[in-house]
Amino acid sequence: MEQHRLESSLQLLQGKIYEAMDNRTLAAECYKKALRLDVFCYEAFEALVKHQMLSREAEEELLNSLSQGSASEGQLVKVLYATKVKKYDKPEPLDVPPELHSLRENLDVATAIAERCYYNCDYKRCYEITSSVLNKDPFHTDCLPVHISCLMELGKSNALFYLAHRLVDLYPESAISWFAVGCYYFLNGKADAARRFLSKATVLDQVFGPAWLVYGHSFAVENEHDQAMAAYFKALQLMKGCHLPFLYIGLEYGLTNSTKLAERFFNQALAIAPHDPFVLHELGVVAFQSQDYAAAKNLFENALNILGVEDLTILPEKWEPLLNNLGHTCRKLRKFTEALEYHQHALVLSPQNPSTLAAIGFIYSLTCDWAKAVEYFHKALGLQRYV
Repeated sequence: MEQHRLESSLQLLQGKIYEAMDNRTLAAECYKKALRLDVFCYEAFEALVKHQMLSREAEEELLNSLSQGSASEGQLVKVLYATKVKKYDKPEPLDVPPELHSLRENLDVATAIAERCYYNCDYKRCYEITSSVLNKDPFHTDCLPVHISCLMELGKSNALFYLAHRLVDLYPESAISWFAVGCYYFLNGKADAARRFLSKATVLDQVFGPAWLVYGHSFAVENEHDQAMAAYFKALQLMKGCHLPFLYIGLEYGLTNSTKLAERFFNQALAIAPHDPFVLHELGVVAFQSQDYAAAKNLFENALNILGVEDLTILPEKWEPLLNNLGHTCRKLRKFTEALEYHQHALVLSPQNPSTLAAIGFIYSLTCDWAKAVEYFHKALGLQRYV
């Protein structure tokens, strides 16, 4: 047993050396060997899951291959490690045996559940969990990236400013501090300033994947496709088990009219996160562009169903394109009544969108309701002269 632990420590050290040399494939192999030699080598396990080095299948295979000691030890290891993997599964109450009941209050376990909520687009619940964790431990290093990402999704710029300010004051040499600052500026539409701070975060921690993703966003919003792609590919290299780099690379290919490449990356994202509405939406866009309107409608509706909202008018504004795309697809399928409903719902989410008004006017013209068609075209032209 001692011999195995010694060999495990050596494999862990070798993995860290490979990771420092930017050879993540060999680093991952060393970390896996370290875990197989000593199931309690948590540092190796954390390196694999924190930096998302493994695919979902590889994570499950690794968990199943781990040899455990006594029954009680094995149960503890199984519960703790299982919370850290399967990030894309639906968040469920933690199933722990009575003797491990205290784990329910564990902050690491709570953070893992919050991460599942985030990847399942339940940002409100994710925010509640991460806020609770940070109230107990204000600088929980695993929780902070999830919390910061959640603040961005919910548009809470004031809370993000306050958190970033505190982090920079206390940890000026930490990548997470400058990541928070960069996210704040990006959220407020200052891409150039965001880039400066995100670049600093990537210098302080070159394997910090989230910083590379937002760094890519800062170029993407300014239509700097090549630089955005370079950042996303770097994130992909660092986060092989995460679907987000695949999604954003696909988006950039789509914007440059490389539809086939876009579809390939979206499908890879879907293989990792089969219930992500953003991925389904983008695949629907690809199907629409390929004039496969029935498939597009199916994909858009699947995305909408995953959001699980009965009243479409209470959706966040970010889903307005999904409702409009459903409207366009229904129009192509000559389902005009259904198309109008979707466009009207989209109009509630974004009332001053001239494209939506023009789309409604177009449907009325197709149904020969000329008076309403003219009314909506006038409204659209009043907001934007060239729609």
